[in-house]
Amino acid sequence: MDEQSREFRVMPPALLVKAGAAALGMLAIFLLIMSISSLKEYRYIGTGVPATNTITVSGDGEVFAVPDTGEFSVTVREEAETVEYAQTEATKKINAIIAYLKEAGVEDKDVKTVGYNVNPKYEWTQTACVNGYCPPGKQNLIGFEVSQTLTVKVRDTKKAGELLSGVGGKGASEVSGLSFTIDDEDKLRSEARRAAIEEAQEKANVLARELGVSVVRVVGFYEDAGGYQPYYGKGGAVALDAAMAERAPAPELPVGENKIVSNVNITYEIR
Repeated sequence: MDEQSREFRVMPPALLVKAGAAALGMLAIFLLIMSISSLKEYRYIGTGVPATNTITVSGDGEVFAVPDTGEFSVTVREEAETVEYAQTEATKKINAIIAYLKEAGVEDKDVKTVGYNVNPKYEWTQTACVNGYCPPGKQNLIGFEVSQTLTVKVRDTKKAGELLSGVGGKGASEVSGLSFTIDDEDKLRSEARRAAIEEAQEKANVLARELGVSVVRVVGFYEDAGGYQPYYGKGGAVALDAAMAERAPAPELPVGENKIVSNVNITYEIR
């Protein structure tokens, strides 16, 4: 091959630059098209086409169940001239109550301290007035009050009355706030929601037939879970006098029923 032929085969630098720029431009256009396609996919996955013709219906669901768990609080209060003595006496009584609960079958995880307080106790004294002059009064520190509060969860509701009397006899200053609940409430709430949705769907189908339209899809959902409405049987909310608890028989505490409620609003697209 002669020298002249070789010169025709070598591309000038300017042409190489132009060719590279063209290739980069095509690559950029390709990537832009792919990005737009991806964004379109996400738009349809995430939002879809907004509905213009809709109907909104409501549904209510209720589930009744017998409570399987009780809970109450027990408080010990002790007053003394010194913090140390008040704490010592309060600790003795709390430890006796905790020991009793363990012997009665209450597990450690079901006994929880929710409050521990040490407060000074003051007494206000007023000096007698002399010749029309009344000196300012003065408050004097006379001691301290120590209090500790436990919450106790009772897995066997039949033993609730016995435990209330038992802790009262171990030195509790106050036993109160007994309530009956359902330990696994989520399952019942799902049942109530399912019933509410079924009622709303039935309403939507009836309304669509009356309007002469078809239900296409769900475009909006809202739930107002009103929780449960406890029914307290006789003695359902109890405050015991600790001094009488040791002598009194264990109270009967009917647990009644709890009502789990779900209210939904569903918006449907119609055509």
